[in-house]
Amino acid sequence: MSPTPAASTPADDADDLAKLAKGGRTNTLGFVIRLIARIPFLVIATRLYGAEALGRFASAMVLIEIVALICSLGEKRGLAQRLSVGAGEDRGAETNLVYDGLLLALIYSGAAALLLLAFPEPMFPNGTNSRWDIWLVATIPAFAVTEILLAAQAYRFDIATTVRARAIVEPWTISIGAGVFFFIPATRDGGLALAFIASIYAGLLTALWPFLRSYGLPKGWHPQGRAMLAMSSRAFPLVGADAIERGTRLLDIFILGLFAPPQAVGIYYAAQQIASLPQKLKTSFEPILSPVITKNLRIGNMGAIAAQVRQVGFWIIAVQLGIALVLGVPGEAVMGLWGPDYVAGTAALAFLLAAEVAASMAVVSESVLVYIARKRNLAISVGVIALQAALTIALIEAANAYGLGKGYEAASAAGALMIALAVSSLVKALLLKHLLKAPVSNWRWALVYAAAPAVVVGYGFTFLPEWIELLFGIPAILATYALVIWRRGFDDGDKVLFRKQVVPDPETDLA
Repeated sequence: MSPTPAASTPADDADDLAKLAKGGRTNTLGFVIRLIARIPFLVIATRLYGAEALGRFASAMVLIEIVALICSLGEKRGLAQRLSVGAGEDRGAETNLVYDGLLLALIYSGAAALLLLAFPEPMFPNGTNSRWDIWLVATIPAFAVTEILLAAQAYRFDIATTVRARAIVEPWTISIGAGVFFFIPATRDGGLALAFIASIYAGLLTALWPFLRSYGLPKGWHPQGRAMLAMSSRAFPLVGADAIERGTRLLDIFILGLFAPPQAVGIYYAAQQIASLPQKLKTSFEPILSPVITKNLRIGNMGAIAAQVRQVGFWIIAVQLGIALVLGVPGEAVMGLWGPDYVAGTAALAFLLAAEVAASMAVVSESVLVYIARKRNLAISVGVIALQAALTIALIEAANAYGLGKGYEAASAAGALMIALAVSSLVKALLLKHLLKAPVSNWRWALVYAAAPAVVVGYGFTFLPEWIELLFGIPAILATYALVIWRRGFDDGDKVLFRKQVVPDPETDLA
């Protein structure tokens, strides 16, 4: 007979909401910083290096990121459960468990890097930019280890380190590095690759210092081969889910690299870098959501989990829709910032932004499904990425058959992604609703009420010169949307996201 779950109190649920809200505020700030930091890199990469070099770089980076994510063994979300179940309140045991994951990730990532060093062809379907490109494999161990370090910090509710590493250090390092390496004759052709390598190792150092201060070095740690093999086996569903979730954002670039010229890949990559910013926002909620979910799973509080999914899901979709409108309505002007060739990617940008809005429910649902229905979640993810691959190839081939330009090829890949992610959100939300026996949807009609006037305002600015459209149109769209969503969409629970003190006083508020 299973033990009766411990009941949660209103104070416990409010404390969870406080942690989620604090993480949400930090991540929203991180998103803004990341947006500002990403712009210089896009300007440098598109204006100095050109679409063809950017396309080759993007094709190589796709495989690097996927392999590194696999080598991190799903610890971005799995670490919270391992620490919650395996360590309890023992800080020393927590430290040793984290080092188990780090050692295993280093073993796998080192082997993967050596394999790609020996057989680099899959990274470069359209060739290389320089002899430096092959050393992109050196980022695989650093990327995998950084994922685990940041997950360990998130377990102790330190999201600021993630923001510093991912939103400040990495993007600014790659921006500055791309500019510096371009003006050095010996590294000009390999500037994008070298800048990426520098950014990943800068992010690793940024994550390592607070980790060592928080966890320290292991004590009495004796890695055991059998236990580590068991850990690898248990991690498989999480690894698959993580790789597929990230793969849906990278598969389109990989397929474009196979079926389209590098210029089309470069244009698509520029659009994706803008559209992927909302994705960074929602996935950055996962580390702070995981400890809260694992705690409530341990005590069997399924109702609280459903409420947290609805709450965080609405926060994410509300912010993402606002971002999509701000970047999508003046899309032609936004893409024109990178040069006239990139305007062809306007349709791709619109589809990619819509895809991120559609994906919000899938990501939040998966944050729970990876703990309570790992195999079913993995099966759904495999089906979704297969659907995306088939749609992407079919639409690109159709564009080629009708002799359409590179802009249509990019739009085809983006449209396939949007359809696949919408299907993923629907299926995963229905499964989670069934398992929790409670509604989990993040949809509210207030989103439509807020979007409609924002679109009208933004459309009016498209008739004006582009500099006016960007300088005044974007703030006008944002202000219109924010005003309506705040008044019509946000209730008192939602507004917790913007308050510093959100935990009720148990002696007064709960009396």
